[in-house]
Amino acid sequence: MAAEVGRDEVSFMLQAKSMGFPMSKSFKTSSFMAQIMLRVFAAAFTLAAICVMATTSQSIVLLGFNITAHYTDSSAMRFLLVTDTIVCVSSVLSVLFVYYLSRTESDLKYQFYLFLHDMVIMGLAVSGCAAATAVGYISRYGEEKMGWTAVCSHVGKFCNQMMISMVFSYLASVSYFALSVMSGHKLMYE
Repeated sequence: MAAEVGRDEVSFMLQAKSMGFPMSKSFKTSSFMAQIMLRVFAAAFTLAAICVMATTSQSIVLLGFNITAHYTDSSAMRFLLVTDTIVCVSSVLSVLFVYYLSRTESDLKYQFYLFLHDMVIMGLAVSGCAAATAVGYISRYGEEKMGWTAVCSHVGKFCNQMMISMVFSYLASVSYFALSVMSGHKLMYE
């Protein structure tokens, strides 16, 4: 009787593990390709964001003074540049790690580490985007109650380029959100 109950529990666990999802070789291959592509996209998006941000500046003459707007003028933009750099480097390294996992019998422990990596990098990417967005909003629209005026009316080209950089950064964070969901799914059903 106990042997039957034990066997039923094992068969239930195997059915629950797959939850109706086929775990064929083609599914694993497509999952591997999606992981690689999303990581490459994240690296490319952050690299594009870094290039746009680092090369953008605009000089204007205001009240007889020459003023140059550059990303280094804002701590939030510097933070975004640092987070984009970390995301880019860790994306490239994680491509190598995922490739290594695909070539070996991957232990569940390594899948969990990959899931943690994806969650931490996604959080870092979102925090950099959020900080830059807050400063960008104030730069574009100002804050009347605090007496802060909008500066984008004076350096519009610079603000538009910074917005493009932030869009690339947001695309990288969306890539890491998808990677986190995929890693969580893989942990759950593998």
